[in-house]
Amino acid sequence: MHILRNLGHVVGGTLLIAATTIGVGMLALPIATGPGGFLPATSFYLLSWLFMLCTGLLLLEVCIWMPNEANLITMTHRLLGPVGKTVCWIVYLFLFVTVMIAHVAGGGNTLYDLLGGSLPHWVSMVIYVIIFSPIIYLGTKAVDRFNLFMFSGVLITYFLFIYFAVSSVTPSLLTYVNWAQAWPAFPVLFTAFTYQLIIPTLMTYMDRNVKKVRLAIILGSSIPLLVYLVWEFLILGIIPVDQLVMANIREETAVMPLRNMLNNPAVFHVGSIFAFFVLTTSYIALALAFLDFLADGLKVKKVGMKKAGLCLAIFVPPTLIALSYPDIFVTALKYAGGISCAFLFGFLPPMMVWVGRYIKKYPRKDQLPGGKLFLGLLLSIVVVEMVLTMVNGF
Repeated sequence: MHILRNLGHVVGGTLLIAATTIGVGMLALPIATGPGGFLPATSFYLLSWLFMLCTGLLLLEVCIWMPNEANLITMTHRLLGPVGKTVCWIVYLFLFVTVMIAHVAGGGNTLYDLLGGSLPHWVSMVIYVIIFSPIIYLGTKAVDRFNLFMFSGVLITYFLFIYFAVSSVTPSLLTYVNWAQAWPAFPVLFTAFTYQLIIPTLMTYMDRNVKKVRLAIILGSSIPLLVYLVWEFLILGIIPVDQLVMANIREETAVMPLRNMLNNPAVFHVGSIFAFFVLTTSYIALALAFLDFLADGLKVKKVGMKKAGLCLAIFVPPTLIALSYPDIFVTALKYAGGISCAFLFGFLPPMMVWVGRYIKKYPRKDQLPGGKLFLGLLLSIVVVEMVLTMVNGF
């Protein structure tokens, strides 16, 4: 029984990381990377995954130094001082709002499609939030069990989509290459490979067993890479580049252009159901992580009406903004990835580890080799990415 319990924790943690990663960003990836072609997209997927795996392990190292249930606010305050804490608050709030807006907009639109357009878009968004938001109040264990069910739906519909769509792939479409057009996709890639915000929650849930959390990070972040690459192969092999560009302009998900390209309605319907499962698993995992972030930052206990108040703060503002700007899907992801994800989960982990290892001289619990040289390389990469994003615009 002890072995099964340990295995269950690792599986649950792996799926929570995978669910947090395989989210709203997946539906925007082919739209963002399509203008560059399949080969450049694959290369940037691998680089983004490797970079975010490194920063995830570094954040785990920071968690080891912190007390139980500490989140980013406590981490930045202890390692980077009041200024670091304040900046973290601002950027994290911006990240959460933009990503949750994208989830509400994308989830509502997907529910609208599944219901055959029988309800207005805004009603679909409200129903989507009302159905799934109460799960967060029930806590991590409830989310873990719900996520296991939803992730099963992701896998089933994903393989069904492959089955129905693979015969429609045109190999010649995959030979298109334009490296110059591939770089603007980086902001969305940062969002698509973001999972680090769930690591502090997993440390508590998995009883601070570092080996289990580390294994969950490696496995949980690798699953999305494989899923993304197959998804990219199918979408870019079915939809011509010019239609992907138009979908980007119209702020659509990758599923929408399939309706115009294919005569087989099964592909579109399975794709819509897949999108629904993907959005929902990520939506719930992100909301859970932000609940812990707010509780830590505001020093509020997650009980009774206080917890209910935190849940309202999590779900109401993004929903109101998504209702006011229903076509904000891709733009929200670009803002989230280009600045917020890059700073919080690209810049902060190596910076905090640098301070913890070499300035505060915390006990060495290295989760990533390479010392100062490798930390400096990671910091340089993310600084260049943020500068390019700001200079080139979104």
